[in-house]
Amino acid sequence: MVEAFRIPVTDRTVGLIVHQPHRMMYLPDLTHPELFTQVSIDAFSGRSIDAKRALYRAIVSNLEVLVIPKSHVKVLLRELPKENWGIRGGQAGSDVDIGFKIEV
Repeated sequence: MVEAFRIPVTDRTVGLIVHQPHRMMYLPDLTHPELFTQVSIDAFSGRSIDAKRALYRAIVSNLEVLVIPKSHVKVLLRELPKENWGIRGGQAGSDVDIGFKIEV
């Protein structure tokens, strides 16, 4: 997200939840089903399709270093308008200066 969406790194940038393998569904033809990786991202809406494509490529590339095959990676991007986020003490996201540009 730092590369493709140009989001600055902070202590709030990433939250990681790891699920046990028996909780995951995957295609039966995967060569190494234990390596199946799903990345779910909730983000403000407004990024270009090119930024999204760059994000998907960067995620797959970074996971490849961990020996996770490209075909075993699924990325789910959920985008919501800023006004649908309650952040920083209950403020609407559209009323907060988040410190970086979303329209990339």
